[in-house]
Amino acid sequence: MSENFVSSNDTQLVVFRLGREEYGVSILQVQEIKRMLEIARVPQSPDYVKGVINLRGNVLPVIDLKKRLGLLPGEYTDDTRVIIVKVADIVVGIIVDAVSEVTSINSDSIEPPQTIVSGVNAQYLSGVGKHEDRLLILLNLEAIVGVGLELAKNS
Repeated sequence: MSENFVSSNDTQLVVFRLGREEYGVSILQVQEIKRMLEIARVPQSPDYVKGVINLRGNVLPVIDLKKRLGLLPGEYTDDTRVIIVKVADIVVGIIVDAVSEVTSINSDSIEPPQTIVSGVNAQYLSGVGKHEDRLLILLNLEAIVGVGLELAKNS
């Protein structure tokens, strides 16, 4: 019987898809993963803010991650998920195409982001990780939530 240990040099990630690319965020920032929910539109909000949801009595802003990153929009499917994340005491939902796994990646396998990866501006990236035979684009949720923090504070 083999046991998997996570070394102190490993980062645990929630891995998800946007289009054909795989992205990851620290599991420490993820509170839960939900199926697509009914989202109420908020007038005069930034275009990447899809609206708000009521999650167990808490009103949370929801960001369409594809719009925020400047990627081509796509249809929502049965695989579409809302990842509830906490960034600097602010809780928001981010819409992704599908969540694929939770995995660990060695910090030595993470390189700083290039100017643009997959058409995504480097300010939204924290690095690119090599995991097995694939690349994971690691997101900087603080930068992504950015202006959305104002909406969340006013909710």
